[in-house]
Amino acid sequence: MHYLTHYKKHLNIAWPIALGQLGHVIVGLADSIMIGQLGAYPLAASSLANGLFGILIVFGLGASYGVTPPVANAHARNDKAALRAILPQGLALNNILGVLLFIIVIAFIPVFKFLDQEPLVASLASPYFAIIGLSTIPFMTYMATKQFCEGLSLTRMAMIISLGGNLINIGLNYLLIYGNFGFPRLELEGAGLATLISRIIMALSMLAYIKYHKDLKGIVTKLWTTKIDKAIFRKLLKIGIPSGVQYTVEVSAFAGAAVIVGWIGAKELAAHQIALSLASLSYMMATGLASGAMVRVGNAMGRKNIPEIRKTGFTAFHISVVFMAITAVIFTLGRNVFPTFYIQDQAVVAMASSLLIIAAFFQLSDGLQVVALGALRGMEDVKWPTIFIIFAYWVIGLPLGTFLGIKTSLGVSGVWIGLLVGLTITAIFHITRFHLLTKKMNN
Repeated sequence: MHYLTHYKKHLNIAWPIALGQLGHVIVGLADSIMIGQLGAYPLAASSLANGLFGILIVFGLGASYGVTPPVANAHARNDKAALRAILPQGLALNNILGVLLFIIVIAFIPVFKFLDQEPLVASLASPYFAIIGLSTIPFMTYMATKQFCEGLSLTRMAMIISLGGNLINIGLNYLLIYGNFGFPRLELEGAGLATLISRIIMALSMLAYIKYHKDLKGIVTKLWTTKIDKAIFRKLLKIGIPSGVQYTVEVSAFAGAAVIVGWIGAKELAAHQIALSLASLSYMMATGLASGAMVRVGNAMGRKNIPEIRKTGFTAFHISVVFMAITAVIFTLGRNVFPTFYIQDQAVVAMASSLLIIAAFFQLSDGLQVVALGALRGMEDVKWPTIFIIFAYWVIGLPLGTFLGIKTSLGVSGVWIGLLVGLTITAIFHITRFHLLTKKMNN
């Protein structure tokens, strides 16, 4: 199959996923902009809470990816019995994980006061953290159904539901943060409630879609089960838990960076949040490309088509390079303008502008590492990528960033340079591993 055909097939699957992922980031962007109007302290508090919450939510997100490769594999074989068995088990597992994640959030709240943050920042962050923590339960229900549909290459309805839920979130932000149209002015807590309500709506909508849509008749016969199938659970966990750890390690590195930046100062932390939320726009689009790679590689694995596995992966790499290069140019050109959308404090704007230069440099590394990771996940290769991610971020990237940020005059920029190094090392490893594994399979 010619590369042009692969590009078309990949983009047809990936663009709805990428747009849906972008919608999630736009909500985070809207949250930051709307909270930023309340001042630097609420913005810094949301940065701290979201950074720590991100560690948990992306573990859940990664764990839900355990559903997709088996579904893609079974779909390629037209094995409807396997598909019927995977869905209720995946929903059960994801809901168990959602409850466990919420319990962890509640248990972690007392730790805020020990993170050496400014007292007002810690005080504002705690109730917001609890509210968004509750949203993990409907989020995990939504993700289980979304990943099931993606494994079947049905990606557009999840995109529509995601974008609709995000519009609801933004609308509720306007009502609940500022107290417009007679609603109570809840400020940061209002942003948390908006997230919770919108995620409940998204979960219910996806459940209704997979239950009643004509394309899924004969595949979806039941949604819930009280009987655990140990074999399916083990398979979902074998892929899902390492995938969750992979995302957790990466996001926890950025959360750790937020804590380190908080030691430097509240304004530096606000600048970090602004630059990170902007960089997340392109990253989440790249995760859509990664999901496309995971689905298409999983399909090729189901058909045992080794040349297609290799070509599918490199197709995703090519698209990622082009897309992330474009975003790097946009960040560079708009570095002095974008931060003003969040806040008018000129010191914060100047720091965020300098961070966007570094963000522009790591666009290629960030995009390539996440897309290559998706391709490896489609091959169900999760062990060694997980180990190396831990090494790249926590042994090299974050310690280097801590040294440069605290011990040199680079400050917050030094922390970001350390993150850049970790991303670059990770990208090189993932691409090399995919190349070697597929070359060995092809011989």
